[in-house]
Amino acid sequence: MNSRNIVRCCTMLVALWTSSPALVEAVVVSNVTELSDAIYNAHHGGDKTILIEAGTYALNDMLVVTTDDVSVNSVSGDRDSVVIKGNGMAGGVTHVFNVAADRFSVQNVTLRDVSNHAVQFHPGVKSPVIRNVHILDTGEQMVKIAYDPAQMDLTADDGVMENCLLEYSADIGPQWYIGGIDAHNAKNWIVRDNVFKYIRSPSLALAEHAVHFWSDSRNTLVERNLIINCDRGIGFGLGDRGHLNGIIRNNMIYHDENDPTGFADVGIGLESAAGAQVYNNTIYMEHGYPNAIEYRFTATTGVLIANNLTNRLIQQRDGGQATLSNNVTNAEFDWFQDVGQGDLHLAGAVDEAVDQGQVLAGLTDDFDKENRPAGGGMDIGADEYAVDGPGGLDQNARAVLLAVLCLLAGVP
Repeated sequence: MNSRNIVRCCTMLVALWTSSPALVEAVVVSNVTELSDAIYNAHHGGDKTILIEAGTYALNDMLVVTTDDVSVNSVSGDRDSVVIKGNGMAGGVTHVFNVAADRFSVQNVTLRDVSNHAVQFHPGVKSPVIRNVHILDTGEQMVKIAYDPAQMDLTADDGVMENCLLEYSADIGPQWYIGGIDAHNAKNWIVRDNVFKYIRSPSLALAEHAVHFWSDSRNTLVERNLIINCDRGIGFGLGDRGHLNGIIRNNMIYHDENDPTGFADVGIGLESAAGAQVYNNTIYMEHGYPNAIEYRFTATTGVLIANNLTNRLIQQRDGGQATLSNNVTNAEFDWFQDVGQGDLHLAGAVDEAVDQGQVLAGLTDDFDKENRPAGGGMDIGADEYAVDGPGGLDQNARAVLLAVLCLLAGVP
């Protein structure tokens, strides 16, 4: 990370902050009745762009969206300024948004305290967007993409979830049947630049993954996500309900040794996941599970696992097949900036990682969107170690960028 790119990053942030959503022609709401009415009116000829004034909006029932092109945003663009909530993880409000429509978007708000999902998409929805949303304390998976096994032609296509924070405020979930984003029969989704924290079960069973695409999902791109203290990190497929193609790259996954249930599991799991590419991820685990990455079952074929930096094994199980190249599985604690905070940027020019990676089609940047390569070759792991002139790594620039990213994601 160099100073020139820090300036570029901050310039982009200023541009985002100064572009007000209030410039869009829309209906503006300031209480929960107006919000419910705006959703209703959008289905009956009213404005479909809904801007929400700062405040807390306590729902009596979920908001159902069945008309296309509804957009929900905060007036300020600050996701902490607008909180839309149910009445608890065991309460009677099951969802914030229950969506059976195309091109729905929700941005710059906080969604919390419902018994099922903060956002659920029904089978066959197209092009939804969840951007810069803080989701916390849901009774089941936070974002759900449902499917109908009898109508597998109804694929949920071309969704984007980016720049979001998904977490449990108690540092642990209410039960095992929880997850971050859980997608069935979804096609061409992008999950990028998000933070997932504390998606872990208190019971004698695993929580689902922070990011999980399965049941014939395909072509998923999962990149530049930070996953901290979740039972399982990223999953393509589960058992025989598989996944086709897709890329998992430039993610950082960390789990501490505080594992209250003993059920922490794999960082990246491929199960019946044909054609997947898993490259340039950094995984550091302090709990007892032995494997950082697993590829499982005979339907897992044509897989590439390359340039990953881990402190645990990359393990074949149950007949899975993959090509492994240029992975490092003996990473040490002091190779990284701040392991305890999940900051797995390289602390220095680690010989085992720097310039030791394989050149791959599509590998052009790193976790920070910095260009690859920065030196004589591709680095292994999510972070491309950069040298800023004779003084070595510009640590001040890196620290500033990390602080800005953590501020936006709500990481303390």
